[in-house]
Amino acid sequence: MALEFLWWELMVLEERVRLQERRIERRVLRDEQNPFDLPLEEFIFMFRISPELAFDVINIIRPLLKNKRSSGLSPEVQFLVTVHFYAQGSYQRGLGGNSILNISQPSVSRSISIVTNAINQRLLRQWVKFPMTTTERQKAREKFEAAPQPFEGTLGAIDCTHINILAPNIHEEAYVNHHGNHSLNVQAIVDPDLKILNINARYPGARNDSYIWSVSAVRQGMEFHFNNGERRTWLIGDAGYPLEPWLMTPLPHYPEGTRQFEYTKNICKARNVVERFFGVFKSVWRCLSYQRVLMYAPDKAGKIVNACATLHNMRIHYKLPVPEEDLDVELNGQNMDANLEIPYIDQRGGPRAVAKRIQRQILDQFDNLRDGEDD
Repeated sequence: MALEFLWWELMVLEERVRLQERRIERRVLRDEQNPFDLPLEEFIFMFRISPELAFDVINIIRPLLKNKRSSGLSPEVQFLVTVHFYAQGSYQRGLGGNSILNISQPSVSRSISIVTNAINQRLLRQWVKFPMTTTERQKAREKFEAAPQPFEGTLGAIDCTHINILAPNIHEEAYVNHHGNHSLNVQAIVDPDLKILNINARYPGARNDSYIWSVSAVRQGMEFHFNNGERRTWLIGDAGYPLEPWLMTPLPHYPEGTRQFEYTKNICKARNVVERFFGVFKSVWRCLSYQRVLMYAPDKAGKIVNACATLHNMRIHYKLPVPEEDLDVELNGQNMDANLEIPYIDQRGGPRAVAKRIQRQILDQFDNLRDGEDD
């Protein structure tokens, strides 16, 4: 009996020694293989950001990444591990075995949590901002007026996309979308440069686009500006959204050659930027691709979406290239004659009645433009 106990203790000791040796090996490999020594193109392909952008972010969130253990991961490694996960969408175990990063799966998990929270706390509000001041809104309108596909008066294009997640333990049924998958329904508003003006990743997949818009802070802000005298300023969305004085939508089913058809054609072309954005967003950050599933609870998955949105806008600021050859394109509402169901809003008065008058004014402009062309 004593020999068996001694043999068991020896086995446990050998396992501890093996694990310690493995930790030392990983640490040595990390020290010898510095990811920042990679060629620039390879670094960008692997992490989707440049070394300059990486260092700038790390320096801002460094206080939140400090490790209490002397042998713990450096802020640089924690950040790169997390961004590599965003970019490649790999499982944590496979990511931990990466020959460049060389860290354990538990360390990957901790790094993703810490860095994601840090980006949400320190960078999200700085880099994802909806135009609220008079100057900001004027610049946003001018950007859409000068866009390749302009629509006068527009601040941004709005739409939602589904990000697949692990089935949650609480209110699981609320996250089942119309495809039968568990997801978050993420609302985004973007400008013609694909810059994100607002991101909302709080709502489950069963919530439709118009509901998310109806309870959003941006809608309240748009209504506030309208009630305070701002005119000819709106967002543009597809026919799944309600027509409001601050939100213009298409008029489907009108025949070609009518002013309604021309209006709808122009608004669909202008709002194509949000469709293109979703393609770029999910191609750069593959963890959000429809082919992947974020294996996290809804709250943490939403924070990952926010972190990717922050880095997306930083990529634009740093003028990093977009991987056009591998776009994860979604075509939602691109057929302007599609059988789209327009949400019901009381048409006897209120915002919809005002919005219809604004829409008729825009249609009259198309008539005037056509008359000018005929003359």
